[in-house]
Amino acid sequence: MAKKRGGCGLVVLVLIVLAAVAFYFWRARAPRLVPPPGGGELQVRVLDVGQGDAILVRTPSGKIVLVDAGVPGSGRVVLDALRRLGAPQVDLLVATHAHADHIGGADEVIRAIKVLRVLDSTVPNATKNYEDFLSAIDETQAQYVGAAPGQTFDLGDGAVISVLAPIQPLFTKDQLRSGGNEPNANSVVTRIDYGKFSMLLTGDAEAQTEERMMGKGANVTADVLKVGHHGSRYASSEEFLRRGRFKAAIISASADNRYGHPNQEVLDRLRVAGVQLYRTDLQGEITITTLGEDDYQISAAREPTEDMWAGRVAQKDDSTRSGFVAYGDFGPAPKPKNQNAPARKAAGAR
Repeated sequence: MAKKRGGCGLVVLVLIVLAAVAFYFWRARAPRLVPPPGGGELQVRVLDVGQGDAILVRTPSGKIVLVDAGVPGSGRVVLDALRRLGAPQVDLLVATHAHADHIGGADEVIRAIKVLRVLDSTVPNATKNYEDFLSAIDETQAQYVGAAPGQTFDLGDGAVISVLAPIQPLFTKDQLRSGGNEPNANSVVTRIDYGKFSMLLTGDAEAQTEERMMGKGANVTADVLKVGHHGSRYASSEEFLRRGRFKAAIISASADNRYGHPNQEVLDRLRVAGVQLYRTDLQGEITITTLGEDDYQISAAREPTEDMWAGRVAQKDDSTRSGFVAYGDFGPAPKPKNQNAPARKAAGAR
């Protein structure tokens, strides 16, 4: 009889473990319940900071979230936008990763205005920009938080920002596909939910990051997508766009970048996905407003004068092979010294 009781106990234990595992995966894949909107307006501004990212969020309760701070020197652009909003402080600064085109202006912002909390991928980069960023956090005693999936930040009045990536174990160099690099692949990916509105902010997350998030059951479906890696060919996979069912997509890039951002293949995938496209390189600052209902409004600072669906020609590969990890974007393309220079360059191109 004792053996039978032991056998029954083992069966019960196995069933409990299986139920717990099933519940975990159900919970991970089930749509997260979002509190009802408070009735006020949520505003998202994708700032025009050239070849970089800086996204400013103002919630109905007046909370301010800054996702990245652009290239070095972009601090003034971010601070000007904060002044226009009348923001007394930044409640949460999300540093998606340690490249200069995302945290280059962060130290200036942190030293100029009160920043309560900084969310970081924790993947370091041996550059002065990243050292300045960390020094500014130490000097101002802002709370430093390492990003992890499942974290949520209540922004009041029903607005919530949650973390989808990076997912442990972090990507290592030997796991990356051609063109990948560790800071990008381990970018902090967040989503904003306010009532029926949602937006996915992907930093420089790559196709591998997208694949891992979907494999872990992350909710990547959203109304608006901030396109990963400035429209690089190493991100925005066909399956990710299909799964996301995005209605609008915003690309933050510079008109004179040498990496060919946005890439034509990515633009073609976005067009097939049926999104409404916006680009800071052609339209300047992009603003999204919503009351958390079915509709939302997107406006641009200016009308585009070029084809929105035409990609740019790359002069330098945006991959680890070309030194992107260490130096980020290396500035605008040089202007020709004389009228014959473009012709000579075109004739020698391959």
